[in-house]
Amino acid sequence: MLYYLGKKLVSVWGPFRLLTSHLMLLAMGTLFSGLIVWTLLPKLWDRLPSDCGKALAADGGIASKGKPTGGGAIITLLALPVIVLFVPMDLWQVGVLLCLYISMSFGYLDDRSAVPWSRWQKGLLDAAVATVAATCIYCSCGAELWLPFVKHGVTVPVYLYLPGAVLMLWITTNATNCSDGVDGLAGSLTLLSLFAMAGLLYGVVGYKPVAEYLLIPTQPGAARWAVLVSTVAGGLAGYLWYNAEPSSVLMGDAGSRFLGLLVGISVLVAGNPFLIFVIAPVVLVNGGTGLLKITLLIVLRKLGFDVRVTHQLTLKEAEKQHVLVKSLHSIRFPLHDHCRKNLHWSNSQVLIRFVLLQSFLTPLLFVILTKVR
Repeated sequence: MLYYLGKKLVSVWGPFRLLTSHLMLLAMGTLFSGLIVWTLLPKLWDRLPSDCGKALAADGGIASKGKPTGGGAIITLLALPVIVLFVPMDLWQVGVLLCLYISMSFGYLDDRSAVPWSRWQKGLLDAAVATVAATCIYCSCGAELWLPFVKHGVTVPVYLYLPGAVLMLWITTNATNCSDGVDGLAGSLTLLSLFAMAGLLYGVVGYKPVAEYLLIPTQPGAARWAVLVSTVAGGLAGYLWYNAEPSSVLMGDAGSRFLGLLVGISVLVAGNPFLIFVIAPVVLVNGGTGLLKITLLIVLRKLGFDVRVTHQLTLKEAEKQHVLVKSLHSIRFPLHDHCRKNLHWSNSQVLIRFVLLQSFLTPLLFVILTKVR
């Protein structure tokens, strides 16, 4: 809104041109979003449902039980007026924004539900939202990609682009959701991802001299997407003030689904699907491997293998169980639970070590991705 207002007012007073600066909008959107969430979240979280604890968590869900959950709904709703005010949006960006809030709504309804929604139900809803979001991104940004080992941009046919985009959005949504189990973990890792993508969209993909130097197709609207990503990141930072261990509020599925979808969307806008391994490597390994384990166990069960956990088996049944099934059950997923339960890391150790890993991996992998072409 301010962007278009600045264009009309610049003839009245020159300094109004600052409202048309994407960098100014990015900085102010991030600041205001963070301050609003930091100020108002404590006044509103009493209205949220209480967490019932996660039986599969390493501590049995005791630490989180009874805390307000679904805070992602408040965070994203508080950020919404800031987004409307500071983010210059076209019709397709509005469509993507609606998808983000629909995904958040599904997560919030799941947080409030006395009986958690089934995996299939949530998976199908995520796929539907991802399909609409991918279509909007395709209409807004096209399907020209820059890929490893390919010097110039490649235009992908829509029948290949859309299924691949939907799959990636589905994976990032659920991998981020699976990583939400240690105070500050999913939020901190996603914050790193969002700021990395905001910088990349604004300073590389959306800035022609740098994009041409790196042989990356320029995306004229990338700076607008950077403002959106950074504004949400500011709100997330305001939330993390209260989510630091011991947390006062949990973002629940409402927040993790919104954030995971946004990370995937920013990668699609940047034009390289492999960026997801660069800006969210720890999230993918931590949460994505859990999705892989579930998938493999379902397939193995369909093939006739006994996939029950060891304590459900007799001694003879355990001896006959396939080594692959035993291997899958020997590691807890998501990996942060394995680190807490099996490696005896504290919550703080998990958080700091995972954040450090992603902080080192992201710049290293980005250099490799842009230079090996």
